[in-house]
Amino acid sequence: MARKVPSKARKISLPPFLSNPFVLALAAVAAVFAVAIGVATLTGGRSGGERTQQTPVQQAPVPQAGVTPVPPAPPAVKAEPPVQHAAEGPEHAVPEKPVQAETRPPATTVAMLPPPAPPAQPPVQPPSGNAALWRRNALPAEVPTGKPIIAIVIDDMGLDRKRSARMAGLHGPLTLSWLPYARDLSAQSKAARAHGHELMLHMPMEPSVKADPGPNALLVSLDKGEIVKRFRAALDSFDGYVGVNNHMGSRFTADRAALAPVLAELHRRGLLWLDSRTTPNSAGIGLAQELKMPWIGRDVFLDNQETVAAVKAQLAKTEQVAKRQGYAVAIGHPHDATIEALASWLPDVQKRGFVLVPVSAVVRTHHAGG
Repeated sequence: MARKVPSKARKISLPPFLSNPFVLALAAVAAVFAVAIGVATLTGGRSGGERTQQTPVQQAPVPQAGVTPVPPAPPAVKAEPPVQHAAEGPEHAVPEKPVQAETRPPATTVAMLPPPAPPAQPPVQPPSGNAALWRRNALPAEVPTGKPIIAIVIDDMGLDRKRSARMAGLHGPLTLSWLPYARDLSAQSKAARAHGHELMLHMPMEPSVKADPGPNALLVSLDKGEIVKRFRAALDSFDGYVGVNNHMGSRFTADRAALAPVLAELHRRGLLWLDSRTTPNSAGIGLAQELKMPWIGRDVFLDNQETVAAVKAQLAKTEQVAKRQGYAVAIGHPHDATIEALASWLPDVQKRGFVLVPVSAVVRTHHAGG
């Protein structure tokens, strides 16, 4: 009996419906659709709840047989402009609110801003003309043409308050020159000005004789810096005056080098110089002329002798000088004899054809200067 030999490979038998070609074609199509759905699921956009903008959904291409599908690129996101912050301030400064772009100036604006203006400086050049301080502080006065004018200057005001007040109570106008070390100087001088008198500063200066000119006097032994310092302190003791004349000072005014910074300071401030002429060797008028500043010189002393008769005689001499040169400047002091003589002379002086004026009017009409 012949032996049956087994085959090397056993054939797999398929169910009869799988052997149908039509079924196989349908299975292939189903596989393609399954792949397409899976790819679409993997490459789809975010869910609608996560989107901040409506972006069209791109349809995934249908994969072809043998080609690996490539996922589409994600939609481009518009970049936000960088936030510009203000420059940082001090550590404990309150943070500023963000600056909006449309209100923030361009960066070049800061660079184009002009530098800050320097603080105002005092004028270097001395004042002149109507801008001069002596004119602004001058007592208003009418000076008729053709009539001689007289200015009565009373020195040493302020120390003897009783006699100073009596002198200021006279009918003027007078020019009252105040010592800088007098008490309540501002109040005294303002009261005199309110009564219709002009004001001056009576500056203590060193005499050539043995006499005390008073505290903080100007001495020839002082250096220039100390002279100017003392003089400026005296100038600041009160205000409203038109200028300065010297108290004593026969030695100091004769020293040109010592007196020069004094007149230079007067010129710088726009004040006038009245030279009391306590010495014929005074350099004051010459220096004032060189500086082209306002000046005047004393013509008559009223009370070297303190009697009413002597003072009246000097007032008569003052009238003679005024007739001869058109003006006269007389200097006296608040002595009893001087007050009494002036009290009787003042009411009648205009009847004799003279005009009583403050000293600034004499300067303005005869020695205008700066």
